[in-house]
Amino acid sequence: MKGVKKTGPLSDSTEMVREGTFKYVNISSIEKNKAKPSLLLHSCCGPCSTAVIERLYPDYDITVFFYNPNITDEKEYIRRKKTQMDFIKRYNDDPTIPCKVGFREGPYDVSAFYRVAEAFAGEPEGGRRCQQCFALRLEKTAETAKILGFDMFATTLSISPHKDYDAISHIGKRTALMYKVGFLDKDFKKNNGYARSIELSKIYGLYRQDHCGCEYSKKKER
Repeated sequence: MKGVKKTGPLSDSTEMVREGTFKYVNISSIEKNKAKPSLLLHSCCGPCSTAVIERLYPDYDITVFFYNPNITDEKEYIRRKKTQMDFIKRYNDDPTIPCKVGFREGPYDVSAFYRVAEAFAGEPEGGRRCQQCFALRLEKTAETAKILGFDMFATTLSISPHKDYDAISHIGKRTALMYKVGFLDKDFKKNNGYARSIELSKIYGLYRQDHCGCEYSKKKER
């Protein structure tokens, strides 16, 4: 996009979208006695959130937003939510980590997923159906961030090598403009993010699912 410069290292800067313009905030310039920017982090699952939280917690006040109506099997949804909550509890109980992470659950309404995805049931995994799913979850995250007064939102989706970062980035920026809230646009798989999430999942003993969540991905990936 014209006029948009590339961001620097994560610890130094963040790309935000506010009211139709890109704004760059130099995190290092924020006075130490001031609160860190509040971030509503959409999490697709506990394992993916591990490395993202580890990377972001020094610079952001994080609340995990578990909104995943694409997990069409309710038992699987409950299991993944429990995994997410267990990780956050253990993370927060660690005395060596000074920052605590919040948790908020979004509405679990599978019909919301089917309304946007059913028309693309025959699409290959990673196609238009997945983009509709990304948009559903990011729009709810942005809406919630706006309502609750968060400075910005982000998503763990980009840590997966199976997810299209360019699509996630485009949808996130578009959604941020819609709701006039900041969007932290990061490809978390970079710098071995995905490998680190696997490592941390093993350390914490987390359940790692073998499909994305919806019945369509279950058929494709199993």
